[in-house]
Amino acid sequence: MKKLLIVLLSVLCLFTIAGCSSGSSEEGGSSQPDESNDAFQIGVVQLVQHAALDAATQGFCDEVKKAFPDADIIVNNASGDPATCSTIAQGFVNDGVDLIMANATPALQAAVSATGDIPILGTSVTEYGVALGIDGFNGIPGGNVSGTSDLAPLDQQAQMILDILPDTKSVGIIFCSNEANSKYQVDVVTRFLEGKGINVVAASFTDSNDIALVTEDLCSQVDVIYIPTDNQAASCAETIANIVLEKKIPVFAGEEGICKLCGVATLTIDYYDLGVVTGQMAVKVLNGEADISNMAIEYFREPVKKYNPEVCELLGIEITEDFVPVD
Repeated sequence: MKKLLIVLLSVLCLFTIAGCSSGSSEEGGSSQPDESNDAFQIGVVQLVQHAALDAATQGFCDEVKKAFPDADIIVNNASGDPATCSTIAQGFVNDGVDLIMANATPALQAAVSATGDIPILGTSVTEYGVALGIDGFNGIPGGNVSGTSDLAPLDQQAQMILDILPDTKSVGIIFCSNEANSKYQVDVVTRFLEGKGINVVAASFTDSNDIALVTEDLCSQVDVIYIPTDNQAASCAETIANIVLEKKIPVFAGEEGICKLCGVATLTIDYYDLGVVTGQMAVKVLNGEADISNMAIEYFREPVKKYNPEVCELLGIEITEDFVPVD
């Protein structure tokens, strides 16, 4: 009888330990999902840590957890290294996760290279056709991929520069040469501004080691700087701020996080809400309510005009009443 009691207690302890294994992690790790209890296992690969991507990941996790409280969401950050994105994505594939959320273009590209079977939802990706090399992109990536785009109206962002600073003659654009969607934005904004008679100087950098030198050089050539929704630039925004604010060069940003540190103004989306929409798409896929191969990319439809009061005061720039302060 005593031996039987010991065996029963041992089994009970095993079940107790198993019941605590689900949850989110910054370092990785895995547990097999119990789909009968909606305990799906979801891998999140995020390119780099900065305000916009962090908000998108948080919105995604919050929305998924509302539908599936027992979901095991594993969040791994690649610290800006595309090769690390590939390692993380392959790890999720090896673990057999139910869905991968890829936050930023290099993360999406890595996930797509890692699997053609596990559903992949991207977020904070500007243009999926460019990111995935799809000619004649019609809004539906097909296969095992869909997601949300952080594309704000680029023509309106460019026009904002001319509306606020009508005497502008030259605009510099800072972007990371490793981000395909940044190059896409540079091309669109350049065409628009050159069509308005503005001289455009595009300055690329490869990583954080050369951002200061590139920014310094660009400040000596232009009246204004524009920074698109570029993840590497966002992660280096403090370095950029230290240079442009000292030289009193106005910066216009593609998103709010950069604008908070060094920008005059931005036409920005809400990245948390973008993550929420991505989470809603994930719930539909995991519930079997939607076939990911037929899901169109979703966009944030109501970008907001925001400005940085401190920077505007420093540079003596007046902003119209249709702008609201950055959060």
